[in-house]
Amino acid sequence: MTDVKTRIADTVKANDVVLYMKGTRDMPQCGFSSRVAGVLNFMGVDYADVNVLADEEIRQGIKDYSDWPTIPQLYVKGEFVGGCDIITEMTLSGELDQLLEQNGVAFDKDAADKIREANA
Repeated sequence: MTDVKTRIADTVKANDVVLYMKGTRDMPQCGFSSRVAGVLNFMGVDYADVNVLADEEIRQGIKDYSDWPTIPQLYVKGEFVGGCDIITEMTLSGELDQLLEQNGVAFDKDAADKIREANA
């Protein structure tokens, strides 16, 4: 398990934003992963996507790494942010914008505003 934790830690540290998900950013394999990837894609966030379905060790390892039982999992600047429900809430409240801004992660503010408008 140490090797898996090292691989995960290296990935999380090497990328400003990482999404551990079922499937890929272009072809999500579950609705929750699709929702988070869709938000990041729409907002133009540059992120690494890790398909947990392609590696059983990563699929379980990421749950152990974060002590969070579900996938997807979003990391920003090495810190675990949350899963689908948390990211959805943060997007709608504007907290995700603030987190990205505070960490110097570029995103399309107009797109973020459009998400909120569409869900108002």
